[in-house]
Amino acid sequence: MESMQSKPKAEMTGSNKSTKKIHSIIRLLMLMRPHLGKIILAFLCVLLVNGAQLIKPYILKIVIDDFLVNHSVQSGFYSIAAMGILYFTIVTLGGFFSFAQANIINRASQDIMKNLRYRVFKTIQLLPLPYLDKTSSGRLITRATNDVEAISEMYTDVILNFFKDIFLLVGIVYTMLALNVRLALISFSIVPLMFLLVFLMKKKIRENFKNMKSLIGRINGFMAENISGMKIIQIFRGEKEKKNEFLKLNGDYYKTTLFQVRLNSILRPAADIFQSLAIAILIWYGMGKIADHTLDIGVLYAFTTYIKQFFGPISELAESYTTIQSALVSADRIFELLDQESTLEDLDEGISMDRIEGNIEFKNVWFAYNGEDWVLKDVSFKLEKGQTAAFVGETGAGKTTIISLINGFYKIQKGQILIDGIDINRIKKRDLRRNIAVVLQDVFLFSGDIKKNITLNNEMSDEHVNDALKAACAYDFVYSLPGGIYEPVMERGSTFSAGQRQLLSFARAIAHNPSIFVLDEATANIDTHTEKLIQKAIENITRDRTTLIIAHRLSTIRNADKIIVISKGKIVEMGKHEELMRLGGHYKRMIDEGDRHGENPEYKVAAN
Repeated sequence: MESMQSKPKAEMTGSNKSTKKIHSIIRLLMLMRPHLGKIILAFLCVLLVNGAQLIKPYILKIVIDDFLVNHSVQSGFYSIAAMGILYFTIVTLGGFFSFAQANIINRASQDIMKNLRYRVFKTIQLLPLPYLDKTSSGRLITRATNDVEAISEMYTDVILNFFKDIFLLVGIVYTMLALNVRLALISFSIVPLMFLLVFLMKKKIRENFKNMKSLIGRINGFMAENISGMKIIQIFRGEKEKKNEFLKLNGDYYKTTLFQVRLNSILRPAADIFQSLAIAILIWYGMGKIADHTLDIGVLYAFTTYIKQFFGPISELAESYTTIQSALVSADRIFELLDQESTLEDLDEGISMDRIEGNIEFKNVWFAYNGEDWVLKDVSFKLEKGQTAAFVGETGAGKTTIISLINGFYKIQKGQILIDGIDINRIKKRDLRRNIAVVLQDVFLFSGDIKKNITLNNEMSDEHVNDALKAACAYDFVYSLPGGIYEPVMERGSTFSAGQRQLLSFARAIAHNPSIFVLDEATANIDTHTEKLIQKAIENITRDRTTLIIAHRLSTIRNADKIIVISKGKIVEMGKHEELMRLGGHYKRMIDEGDRHGENPEYKVAAN
């Protein structure tokens, strides 16, 4: 009974796979629509190239039967000299049109790939954080690089050649049947065996390509992760363990690629064997007919040439099959990414707010990343324009989550978040984020120079950048460097100290003139001297701006208008430093605990 029920399910799965495959092919062909004119021109070139291929053996057949065997001497157009000139002309024209079609189709395919690569990158940029949280960077990198390249190979090497080979095969079949039906049928008797071989191999080829794509994605992710975390690996002497992990991944990929090479190596030799077998049968049959004077030598020669031409496209089609399968697997993966369109962030949807005042209110907010595993529980607070709020609490209490929600990175399950009295979900995300600047503990700097890292390629004058550097107390440090604001920045700012990177991140935030300023553990890993500079920078930037601070250093938060104490996702206390100390509750216990651990309470709220 169980097997009877499972069978329709399996059939449905197979049907769905076929439908998905056809859908992917249609979508790949639809990408060619803007270049239809070029493609039609390329197809015309293909037809002319195929015509030249078909005419050449027929010219040689005329030369053999009419001039060599029958010793016919003709002059004018119907002569051996004229046939030679005609043959050379056709070869030359065939070469020219082959060159033209290759250039036309390659130009069109590269345009398609450029646009597809842009669409993939744009989609990745607009993917919501919940999707990125669950997707490795390696998978996304593979889609933007390896998968796009696989599709590029299909457009440049397969699609046009596929139609070229199909048209050539049709032309050869027609010409052979026109010359001699029986000889043609004998020649084609081997073809079913070739197609049977391809049919038996196709499932293994496709499944193996899926494994290859998955493994290369994992390798890309593993490499990116290890390069970013190389310092940690070296500090904890984890080189051997990471090497063993990579060896396993690399070994698995090696096995799948080796299996693919074996599959590919079968098709071309098999086509050559079938071709030789067909020619051998043809010669064996034809020699008897020539002896009976029922077949011309030129016809047999033309047939052997056509057989070579016939199995040439079949060999290419068989070989191209692996490229097509690779491209279809890649297409499925790319279209799966592009089909996230319904979940993409629309930065321009909602109410336009060119300048946000900075009033923030959380009203009974509940939020969970997964299901009902609540990170925030019934959180409510209100900040007026220009106020500073500090969030304190143990690790995992939900402080950083509040920052993510204010930026609109996640949607809450219950309650409401208001900015200037408007629900955050109704505000254009582009306007919302343009008015919020965040300085993180782990500062990210891009390769380029200091100015580009501050402006993020927005139009800003050197004077504006210098003003931001002065406000961030980073001016002296930057202009002590040989290049000043044009000093090169290595990947992730590896040539700067943690404090220098932090000062640059403050300058970046100031340069974009936010209404709301967020400090997320921005003073956690800096020395005393840099902290004084940052304290001065904070004073400069928080003037007339709503500021949210997540920090453990008391010096950073003691002057805040509101200190909000969070424990296990709930607000347990709220007030100024003196008020909370007099209250003698959770906040005071955190400071006392820090003091008991030998930490100066002037600098620490709690031991983490």
